[in-house]
Amino acid sequence: MSEPRLTHVDSHGAARMVDVADKQVTVRTATAAGRVLVAPHVPGLLREGGLPKGDALAVARIAGIAAAKRTPDLVPLCHPIAIHGVVVDLEVTDDAVEITATVRTADRTGVEMEALTSVAVAGLALIDMVKAVDRSAVLTDVRVVAKSGGRSGDWRRPEGDPGER
Repeated sequence: MSEPRLTHVDSHGAARMVDVADKQVTVRTATAAGRVLVAPHVPGLLREGGLPKGDALAVARIAGIAAAKRTPDLVPLCHPIAIHGVVVDLEVTDDAVEITATVRTADRTGVEMEALTSVAVAGLALIDMVKAVDRSAVLTDVRVVAKSGGRSGDWRRPEGDPGER
C-alpha cells in the first residue's frame, strides 16, 4: 500500500488543482460543525431577539448558505461545483451557539470545504451581530463531522474524538 500523499501539490511541491474530470459524478454530502462561545447574558438576548443589530441567527444562517456557494472564491484550490442544498442549523445553549452546516451536491468532488466554510462564515456573522454586547465572543471547534459519497465512501468523526463534543 502506498504512503498517503498531499493531493494538491505536484511531484515538485508546487500547488496544483486536482484534475477531477475522470471522476464519477455521485451524490455527495458533508456536515461540519463549530461553535461561538458567548458571554452569559448573550443567549437570552439571542432567544428574545434583543440584539441591537437585529435577528443574529437569521443573519448567520443566510451568511452560512451564501458562504457555501462562494467557497471556490475563498479557498484557492477548491473546485467550483453545483451546490444542490445547504442547511445551516444554529442552536443557542447556555454559553454558546452551536452551528451545524450540511451541504449536498451531485458532482465529481466532495463538499467538505463548503460545509466548513459555511460554519466558519456563519460564526463570523454571528460574532459581528453580537459584538456590540459581547466583544469576547469566540469562534471555535470548526470541524467536519461526517461525509458521504465519492470513491472514499462514508466517514463519520468517531465518538470521543477531541473534535467531537
